[in-house]
Amino acid sequence: MGISKITRNFQVTLPRDVRELKNLRVGEKVLFVIEGSRVDLVKIDKNIIKDAAGLWAGQKETGIAYEARLRKGWVKRQAA
Repeated sequence: MGISKITRNFQVTLPRDVRELKNLRVGEKVLFVIEGSRVDLVKIDKNIIKDAAGLWAGQKETGIAYEARLRKGWVKRQAA
């Protein structure tokens, strides 16, 4: 575990043990995942991007159609 100071530009230096644990190298990108008050640091690789882009692959309806169907259900519940 290491400690890092936030600069006036809101930048931090990742401690060596964190860089080694996450196998981070200069120029790589990271994703900050927020869950409640917890923030996790995740190394971004091409698989994450492909997995996220393919979430709707093979679905019979588009994301817009899915959202419209859900909203129709909200209207029905409000009328009841």
